[in-house]
Amino acid sequence: MPHLVPWLIFLLPVSSLVIISFILRPFFNNRPKLSGYTTIAAIGTACVLAFWVLKEVMAAPGHKLDIPDISWVVIGDLHIQFGLMIDSLTAVMVVVVTVVSLMVQIYSQGYMQGDPGYPRYFAFMSLFTACMLGLVMADNLVLMFVFWEGVGLGSYLLIGFWFHKPSAANAAKKAFIVTRFGDLGFLAAILLVFSQTGTFDTEEIHALAVAGTLGGTVLTWVAIGIFAGAAGKSAQFPLHVWLPDAMEGPTPVSALIHAATMVAAGVFLVARFFPLFEHSEIALTTVAIIGAVTAIFAASMGLVMNDIKRVLAYSTISQLGYMMLGLATGGVAIGIFHLFNHAFFKALLFLGAGSVNHGTGTFDMRLMGGLRKTMPWTYITFLIASLSLAGIWPLAGFWSKDEIVASTIDKPVLFTLALITVFMTAFYMFRAIFMTFTGEYRGGAPSEHGAHSSHEHHGPHESPKVMVIPLVILAVLSVCSGWVNLTGGFGNFMGHGGGHGAAHSIVEGFFGVLTHPIPLIALLVAGLGILLAYAMYGAKWISNEAVGKAFKPLYTLLSRKYFMDELYEKVIVVRVLVNGIFAGLAVFDDRVVDGAVNGAASGTAAAGGAIRKVQTGQLQLYGMFIVLGLVAIAVCYYLFA
Repeated sequence: MPHLVPWLIFLLPVSSLVIISFILRPFFNNRPKLSGYTTIAAIGTACVLAFWVLKEVMAAPGHKLDIPDISWVVIGDLHIQFGLMIDSLTAVMVVVVTVVSLMVQIYSQGYMQGDPGYPRYFAFMSLFTACMLGLVMADNLVLMFVFWEGVGLGSYLLIGFWFHKPSAANAAKKAFIVTRFGDLGFLAAILLVFSQTGTFDTEEIHALAVAGTLGGTVLTWVAIGIFAGAAGKSAQFPLHVWLPDAMEGPTPVSALIHAATMVAAGVFLVARFFPLFEHSEIALTTVAIIGAVTAIFAASMGLVMNDIKRVLAYSTISQLGYMMLGLATGGVAIGIFHLFNHAFFKALLFLGAGSVNHGTGTFDMRLMGGLRKTMPWTYITFLIASLSLAGIWPLAGFWSKDEIVASTIDKPVLFTLALITVFMTAFYMFRAIFMTFTGEYRGGAPSEHGAHSSHEHHGPHESPKVMVIPLVILAVLSVCSGWVNLTGGFGNFMGHGGGHGAAHSIVEGFFGVLTHPIPLIALLVAGLGILLAYAMYGAKWISNEAVGKAFKPLYTLLSRKYFMDELYEKVIVVRVLVNGIFAGLAVFDDRVVDGAVNGAASGTAAAGGAIRKVQTGQLQLYGMFIVLGLVAIAVCYYLFA
């Protein structure tokens, strides 16, 4: 029975997908709420089982459970198993995925109420959650890649859920296409590692990397390929452009994508194959540099966005860069510790943004203001999540953010970039707080749900309990989830995940921050960011319009997202690909390929025409040519014989 529990965690959301798709939608379409109840029951049960697995892993020798594999593919000497790898990394990820997904599903009952695609929404959510759970539990690269692509499919379906909106359909296609570039690198890495080792098994690959059997240039290229896949899913520069547009999906989808599924998959992938990275200095340095650049690059764009979901989207990209930086400079425990904490407060922020939209009908912060009076629960929980994201003591984000900052202390450039990101994060989050919840209400606008929505807006109002309760639960986790590592317990637990990771805590105990310089420096920097946001958007000591005019070129650059969309869509796609390479290939196809085919056909037709003229059908003429031929043969015989 214990061996079946991890399988049930994966199979429960699969079962809810099947039940909704083949039973509830065809036969009980007039009772859409059954779909929500089914998904919540399945994922809720999976969540309970996830905590059971976590308990078992903590008590197991080496923090790992031995789960028998199922033979999947056998072709000659090739054996691919359908198996699960349940270690400390998996146990933590399964808890994160199921907890956040459960909160999102409960919240969605209120947010998606009245939407005609209600059953379809929960079916897609079940698929998305099942694929993420399969990914984090898979014990070989083939199975992992299957679920990796399943996560991509789930995100495509959910981002484009309101497919009647061109912006949503385009955003779904953009996410699917951009992440394919990273997936190509991941697939290449899988094929390369199999060609060199003859195995897809994760633990065997780890062992070969540690022993040096898999090393040198091959190891580096495998690690770079894996990171390419991670960069696509986790929106690392330069493959980050899909994530802000993914806001076109329903807000609970954004919460799930940004907190525990799609984007977390890339960070998990690097953590899972960390033994390869730590034995390749080039690969590890690449991860650190890309992570640090992504963190500050995305944070800078979050400074000027007026759509609250886009602020949070760029925040997610920035924090994912932070996680990659933490993995590269501090090890698995530090990177995953921030992923663990970030999942709760980022899910809370997105659900809070959805609550604001539910009450005001807009995501534009310029049309909000004064909402702390009419939406107190949303305001308090959003404030807690913002403080946690900014890394304010003693909330959860403080403990993991400062571990990452501390891990870069011997690398001055990365340390500086990390601190600048801390300042920007605090500023853009409290800019959102002051624009949304303080001052006077500025009117609102029509809801994202469009004409099919059942939501009616008679002025701002608090969301129903089914939406508020998940906010409160996530707020509690945003406060205290970071406390699990007060004495290095999380680090010690994660350090057993494949024999790698960091197992320390820079701040020992709840009040250790008072004696350690790095947390104090980071707190000071975050405090300055909050103070500047208050000066510009709270007290209005500084005119944000005047600042925008003074730095207009910089403001334009940031608001236009460094013109990356224009670079990709207008330059690379239109000019380089469509008008350049594709046009050249079209000319080659028309003149060379078609020319050769048409020329051969014309030559054949001409030859046929010439031969056809000879075939007159007159027997006398045929007889004459036969006689002439015989005469010619006789003459040649007598002359040359």
